Amino acid sequence: MSSVAFETQRAALADVVAIPVTPFAEDGSVAQDTHRTLLRRLLDGGITTLTPNGNTGEFYALTPEERRLVTELTIDEAGERAVVLVGVGHDIPTAVASARHARELGAHMVMVHQPVHPYVSQAGWVDYHRAIAAAVPELGVVPYIRNAQLTGARLAELADACPNVIGVKYAVPDAARFAAFARDAGLERFVWVAGLAEPYAPSYFSAGATGFTSGLVNVAPAVSLNMIEALRSGDYPAAMKVWEQIRRFEELRAANGSADNVTVVKEALASLGLCRREVRPPSKPLPESERAEVAAIAAGWSI
Repeated sequence: MSSVAFETQRAALADVVAIPVTPFAEDGSVAQDTHRTLLRRLLDGGITTLTPNGNTGEFYALTPEERRLVTELTIDEAGERAVVLVGVGHDIPTAVASARHARELGAHMVMVHQPVHPYVSQAGWVDYHRAIAAAVPELGVVPYIRNAQLTGARLAELADACPNVIGVKYAVPDAARFAAFARDAGLERFVWVAGLAEPYAPSYFSAGATGFTSGLVNVAPAVSLNMIEALRSGDYPAAMKVWEQIRRFEELRAANGSADNVTVVKEALASLGLCRREVRPPSKPLPESERAEVAAIAAGWSI
């Protein structure tokens, strides 16, 4: 497939890349109707890129059957309204099966989660992503990079072998490292997505990113869209006004090694009556003493 055919996918990455939550029912199963309602709320709010099975969707806490279900619900609900980037990962055969399932359903891209293996070599990182990308040459492939040791040259090597590797979700919390990595890999060659969401978006955009991921978008799509509009127009003071607006919410999510990253988002949604607050281990619901602050922030955004 020519690079021209990936233009739609590239454009979708240069945007707010929403990572929807996976709401659970009282019995602990995926709450399918609630999930559809939350997806529609994102779509109606102007979001046009969705990542089912991302970390905010509790990817690593879902069963294989649940991951397939979440993919199916998202693609069905999105229809022609959004580009869908399906999260895949785990061992290579599992990731390939997930990517092929996404392709069969009409997904446009897959995001390959960072390998969770404790021993990752740089050459092995290339081999892992190459095996997945080669299995679905028609799909755009977006590696999710959280490994500060990985060099830009390795990403270029991967894309030389697999031209469908078109974008990168870069989530190393170091703007200078990101700037160097992107230039070593090829700044124009890939779409650079700030993988640490709104708090890092202004600094990463200044270094070449054109999209950012968001979990906050589940709660307040307009806030995330305000930030990307400011960044696209190069209005950093306006972007930083949004940054100040979301700062406390994101600090709560990032505290204690991001222990409550998903928890805070679901708590905000619960405070708005949109879904249950339950998360799965190793996450844990917020203690009652901390719920009021999250509710106050969410209420302020929905005015």
